[in-house]
Amino acid sequence: MANLRLEKVGNTALITMANPPANTWTRETLTQLRDLVHELNADKSVYALVITGEGEKFFSAGADLKLFASGDKAVASDMARIFGEAFETLSAFRGVSIAAINGYAMGGGLEVALACDIRIAEEQAQLALPEAKVGLLPCAGGTQNLAWLVGEGWAKRMILCGERLNAEKALAIGLVEEVVAKGQSLAAAIALAAKVAEQSPSAVSACKKLIQQGRHGSMSHALPLERELFVALFDTKDQVEGVSAFLEKRPATWVNG
Repeated sequence: MANLRLEKVGNTALITMANPPANTWTRETLTQLRDLVHELNADKSVYALVITGEGEKFFSAGADLKLFASGDKAVASDMARIFGEAFETLSAFRGVSIAAINGYAMGGGLEVALACDIRIAEEQAQLALPEAKVGLLPCAGGTQNLAWLVGEGWAKRMILCGERLNAEKALAIGLVEEVVAKGQSLAAAIALAAKVAEQSPSAVSACKKLIQQGRHGSMSHALPLERELFVALFDTKDQVEGVSAFLEKRPATWVNG
């Protein structure tokens, strides 16, 4: 798959952005990401997804600005649509998604990490949404996902003031969940993803849906849904297996169904 490489590590799908020199997004790679996540959703052996960038300098620098140099609104509309489709599909991935941020994460490069459930950054990483510096704005969930994660004040500092954060500051404000040494983000992400395989995939999917429900509605709507999805798990083989394995003091064998 051009510029987007897929590997399997146990129950984890590893996607590597490989579009040198800065792992930028193109219409083709965004479409591939969207379609790939749909395929992974249908693969019951996949419980987690890790996304990282090729090389030592860039996680991803986002979109290639040459795409927008002409000022063509049709091009802008098409790219905004496919950016949204790709990253919203990633956000809705039924398993756990982890961004292994191995370097610069700028613009759409940070937005793809924001679409993931968890972010692990290397100590030299730099994170920014600098679109307003060139007369644009983050159109792939950046204004919404960033504010949800770090609060309105820091989102405004990064987007309206163009502030770039190092990994330490990103950790302090909750933009990333862990900082590791240079070259260690992928190993840390794979190790964390392996822990997902110890959980019931059906339960993980339901829990993720509930956690993210808070972004779109009130707690008064989410709490009844929480109870509804709890009862729905009793239609799954994984629920029976999980309880039986615990009572029998043995590891569970999940079937993701």
